[in-house]
Amino acid sequence: MKLFSAPIFTFLVLLAAITGFAAEKPLIVGMELSYPPFEMRNERGEPAGVSVDLAFAIGEKLGRPVEIQNFAFDGLIPALKTGRIDLIISSLTATAERAKSIDFSEPYLRTGLCLLVSARGDIKGVADIDRPGRTVAVKKGTTGHLYAMQQIHAARILVLDKESACVLEVTQGKADAFIYDQMSTFRNWQKNPASTRAILLPFQQESWAIGIRKGNEDLKTKVNAILAEFRTGGGFEKLGDKWLSEQKAEFKKLDLPFYF
Repeated sequence: MKLFSAPIFTFLVLLAAITGFAAEKPLIVGMELSYPPFEMRNERGEPAGVSVDLAFAIGEKLGRPVEIQNFAFDGLIPALKTGRIDLIISSLTATAERAKSIDFSEPYLRTGLCLLVSARGDIKGVADIDRPGRTVAVKKGTTGHLYAMQQIHAARILVLDKESACVLEVTQGKADAFIYDQMSTFRNWQKNPASTRAILLPFQQESWAIGIRKGNEDLKTKVNAILAEFRTGGGFEKLGDKWLSEQKAEFKKLDLPFYF
């Protein structure tokens, strides 16, 4: 059955091009929306934060609308590998182990593992945590979890699903230390200054990168070019000023390098 005459069909094609009806398919970005100020929800329940702004900046350069999908952190890589999402932008540390199953963009942020410790304890650094009778909290699936499994032999390792649960163990004196990234450790110490101390100098340097499905070289090349242009144009500096102004000032005071 003939639906449209040739002139009408031509008009519809032109109309689609003008209105964006035939626009690029959405860029589906996975992240765990429970890691402020990088991945979170605002007061309206909408995705917000550093990673969300970065995702939309990349989508704009690619000419694709962005769709944010919320996953548990340990479900992000499986979602990428099975094609449910196109990118992971979720404070994801680029590791050799993860690189066996997914590709990474060029790093866009420097950080590292450090310690949130009990204010009542005598821990001065990572060398003090691996002792009999100590308990070390880690969040499941993080590089802190991996470090503990590989490097801690005498202390008890407490693996929990949520960052907040790990912090609670330290504030209540049930755990001696929580191994986590630098910026979160800073934030958790600021929230709990009476019961915790932050040892902010990283004992293991790390970099965050964007996760990309293996074999998607075209998207990887484009993302790397966008990240380079974004940095040169001051995009990361602006993100730091918008979302991390307090940390930028404190890190300068402590003479610690900032993340971007």
